[in-house]
Amino acid sequence: MEREPMRIREGYLVKKGSMFNTWKPMWVVLLEDGIEFYKRKADNSPKGMVPLKGSSINSPCQDFGKRMFVFKLTAAKQQDHFFQAAYLEERDAWVRDIKRAIHCIDGGQRFARKSTRKSIRLPETINLSALYLSMKDPEKGIKELKLEKDKKVYNHCFTGTTVIDWLVSSNSIRNRKEGLMLASSLLSEGYLQPAEDTSKAAAEGLSDTPFLDLSDAYYYFPDSGFFCDGNSSDDDVVLKEEFRGIVVKQGCLLKQGHRRKNWKVRKFVLREDPAYLHYYDPAGGEEPLGAIHLRGCVVTAVEDMPDSKKHDADNILFEIITANDIHYYLQAASSAERTEWIKAIQAVSRTGK
Repeated sequence: MEREPMRIREGYLVKKGSMFNTWKPMWVVLLEDGIEFYKRKADNSPKGMVPLKGSSINSPCQDFGKRMFVFKLTAAKQQDHFFQAAYLEERDAWVRDIKRAIHCIDGGQRFARKSTRKSIRLPETINLSALYLSMKDPEKGIKELKLEKDKKVYNHCFTGTTVIDWLVSSNSIRNRKEGLMLASSLLSEGYLQPAEDTSKAAAEGLSDTPFLDLSDAYYYFPDSGFFCDGNSSDDDVVLKEEFRGIVVKQGCLLKQGHRRKNWKVRKFVLREDPAYLHYYDPAGGEEPLGAIHLRGCVVTAVEDMPDSKKHDADNILFEIITANDIHYYLQAASSAERTEWIKAIQAVSRTGK
């Protein structure tokens, strides 16, 4: 009897339509031999499937301008499929497992998880993903600052010189020239982002190197809470206060609407100090659809919702009740994920202002 292919990874990704230029959230399942995508997690039949035999993957894919964390899977028949993750580490995890699955198919092997593969453009001792985590370490990593330039204030960022200094001091490189090569790779892979005109111009090829070892070239980590203050009104300052907090957790969840009671996939970003949970359309849009102020909130697991429809919601529902008595109902992808979100929100609600 033929064995069912093993499920390697599953979760929400945003997929570009094959015929129309539309991006929609899908429940995506990576199998040993292919990728299936479903309109909803509870659906029994996939909307489509991409065989992995003879496929190739390209990441980061920068074909879509401001759309971040995209990777491209090209099938054996040269049809391109574009997927967008919610954040950098999630994209890297998908790409790593897809590459491994393709490698196993080509070699006639069973899939087995391995550690993150090294970049082919850098020495074997350099692991960009591990280096990125070290750079973000709260104690020993690069400190995010508030920097001023041309009457603008850049929050949660750092200079190009700071990055090279840190690489030298951490013994990641032997000299500043190597540091420029390594920082340029971090930039091209999406681990660093240019924050203002000088660094953006270099990243677009208007300088000798994509990354600048300069004190007036500013950069930031993706999803770090970066924002720029210009000549803002008082209302703008109050609004941006919500985004000053450090990102604690992020990912896609199902959210129930307050009026129609239907469920939609939303990207959630949890920040602390101040404690906010912002939710976005995962298919696009930099502005949040809404914000949940978590200070003084109550978050609990919910086992049943008899007054509304739900998608395969056993042991994955939870509820947030704000200090203003507004109720939000959310669905995680699994019971374990629900527990992670509840614990993270509870911690933020106690410590954030």
